[in-house]
Amino acid sequence: MTQVLLEERAGVPGTARPRLGFLGVGWIGRHRMEAIVGTGAAEVAAIADPSPEMAAEAAKLAPGAEVVGSLDDLLDAGVDGVVIATPSALHAEQSIRALECGAAVFCQKPLGRTAAEVKRVVDAARAADRLLAVDLSYRFTRGMRRIREVVDSGELGRVYAVDLVFHNAYGPDKPWFYDPALSGGGCVMDLGVHLVDLALWTLGFPAVREVSGKLFAGGEPLGPSPDRCEDYAVATLELESGTAVRLACSWRLQAGCDAVISADFYGTGGGAALRNVNGSFYDFTAERFRGTSREVLVAPPDEWGGRAAADWAERLARGERFDPAAERLVEVAAVLDGIYGR
Repeated sequence: MTQVLLEERAGVPGTARPRLGFLGVGWIGRHRMEAIVGTGAAEVAAIADPSPEMAAEAAKLAPGAEVVGSLDDLLDAGVDGVVIATPSALHAEQSIRALECGAAVFCQKPLGRTAAEVKRVVDAARAADRLLAVDLSYRFTRGMRRIREVVDSGELGRVYAVDLVFHNAYGPDKPWFYDPALSGGGCVMDLGVHLVDLALWTLGFPAVREVSGKLFAGGEPLGPSPDRCEDYAVATLELESGTAVRLACSWRLQAGCDAVISADFYGTGGGAALRNVNGSFYDFTAERFRGTSREVLVAPPDEWGGRAAADWAERLARGERFDPAAERLVEVAAVLDGIYGR
């Protein structure tokens, strides 16, 4: 398909459904494909993965899709958007390549290993006027959506303290996660990105005045710009509003359960918190605090995992193009750079 035809179809609501290419279809890639297929908003046109077995599994979800060998093959198939679920080191260059060829992009986090890489992708999306989104999926839990509404309403008064935690008892199973040249970092890049994003997104992205962090690997402290991946980290953010944000994240922490995930917001008029249930990675409650009393805002079940991908596909189908909100991705990445001391 020519560039002109791509531009015509991407920009006109009500035309044929966008044709999507999926680059990387391991578990996450297939799960996001299933969520997008479920919306009916887009067509799975092509699939690419270095594993024939993974590609074959994905093709079961979209029997009419063409299985191809590379990103360039996806783009040659005339796709309007690309869903990227590949190793982190590839995200920025693959996203830029797709955007420059006129395709919208939905990418797994992190979009880049540094703020400079993320900025290059956002700049490419702006120049191409194409919709760019990253799978910051916890924004799409019902619990966080409700907490953000409570914060926006002013019910909590002035929010002056935020505490966020994400401890994963297992850690990643792919070797590249443990090579900072490939991953960009350890648990902060993998899990901390969600915490930083949730804090800033919930508070309306206030400017960050100061960032400090402490990284550990195997219980040993690491210095700035470490040459190995951290498995435990604590960090503090001072916001221009005066709010103090504290976060902690880890891989393989001996915490007595599979996961500890929380996001607590404390204000002069009360508090609100998202907490995982019984060590679950998927089930969350959201509560509103008033002194020593509490009110449940949201309780499980909540099928939230694929909502970010589904939202992007539906927006693409409506003809949406570059969203300036993508520039917030650079702000989050800059905070991660600060935690790493680079």
